[in-house]
Amino acid sequence: MASFRPMPHRLGRLSLLATVLAYPLLAQEARVRPAEPMVMPAPADSNSPAFWRDDRLNWFGSTGQVLLSEGLNQFGPFDTGRVELTAAYPAPHWMESVWTDEERNVWGWYHAEPVGLVEGTTLTAPKIGAVWSADGGKTLQDLGIVLESGDLNDPTAQNGFFIGGHGDFSVILNQERTHFYFFFGNYGGAPESQGVSMARMALADRFTPAGRIWKYHKGDWQEPGLLGRVTPIFPVRRPWQLRDPDAFWGPSVHWNTYLKCYVMVLSHAAGEPGWSQEGIYVSFCSNLDKPETWTPPARILSAAEIPAWSSFYPQIMGLGPGDTDSRAGKIARLYLAGASTWEIEFFPKAVATETPTDPLPAEPPPEEPPTAEPPPTATPAPPPSANPVPPPKLVPPH
Repeated sequence: MASFRPMPHRLGRLSLLATVLAYPLLAQEARVRPAEPMVMPAPADSNSPAFWRDDRLNWFGSTGQVLLSEGLNQFGPFDTGRVELTAAYPAPHWMESVWTDEERNVWGWYHAEPVGLVEGTTLTAPKIGAVWSADGGKTLQDLGIVLESGDLNDPTAQNGFFIGGHGDFSVILNQERTHFYFFFGNYGGAPESQGVSMARMALADRFTPAGRIWKYHKGDWQEPGLLGRVTPIFPVRRPWQLRDPDAFWGPSVHWNTYLKCYVMVLSHAAGEPGWSQEGIYVSFCSNLDKPETWTPPARILSAAEIPAWSSFYPQIMGLGPGDTDSRAGKIARLYLAGASTWEIEFFPKAVATETPTDPLPAEPPPEEPPTAEPPPTATPAPPPSANPVPPPKLVPPH
């Protein structure tokens, strides 16, 4: 998708105190507030991952061509250059997640978009691949495709960009340092299989990742990363084949050192055109091995508080030493489409405020015939609240 840089704008009253009251058992909360405007050093058309090397922040940006920027911290100044990617899979690439080991190797994962799938169009079905670098990310060696959909592509899909595939993702190593967990959008197949999905790979398998990743399906991790089935953790309400899908997408996950849990921010597409931004949402989880424990996404920014319908790719960037898009503390920066006009603050306990945000709206219950006389103790149920995933990338998503 083409890069988009929103201009600073005046935030409404809700942005001054956008509060999420999440899963009561864990009681995490996030509040968004205005901050001095800033932009990433390179165009952003995906999650833009970062890592530290020699006390310098290295930050990838992608629009089909991968760039790497190096600076003192996320506020710059930066030196930016093109990255040499020795690609085994010929297609435009977007670097979307990275991790570094003790030997200073950089391990990364990219979103690739095959071309020419539907003659005369730019429609595509993304795949996810892995790379390795020994020189700080300046050159990347392709390790091959590691996540690919097994569903047939649907060339009649009307969302404008994707006819299937897996993409728009992030990857994080769990705190036990046993597995990498992948969070990605599944854009094809039966409606019940579409949505934000997960897969995992053992840390030791990073050297030869193809065929070593397993998707989450029906409560287990036994479906192969290549062509296997998925069970979404956040399924779509309306499938991606339609002109007006209703779905979460673009998950960006970090470990929050203050909350001691994982935090996901993601977009919610609802209505026409097919990737229209309805809001930005947050979810929490303490155990990545149990995908069902992610809290229901709760909105932290509404459409009215977002610069444009096409402001995609929410991500967090931590502000502390060593913090990145995959690690942050109590206060961090929230970015959309490569620009930040917000700080986000996390709280371990729910705090009552005058402007709580709405959780994802529930489907309205079916109407029932009126009863002659309701029970004396019955009270009317509150009406369901209303709310809800991947990109028109201003230029084809990604």
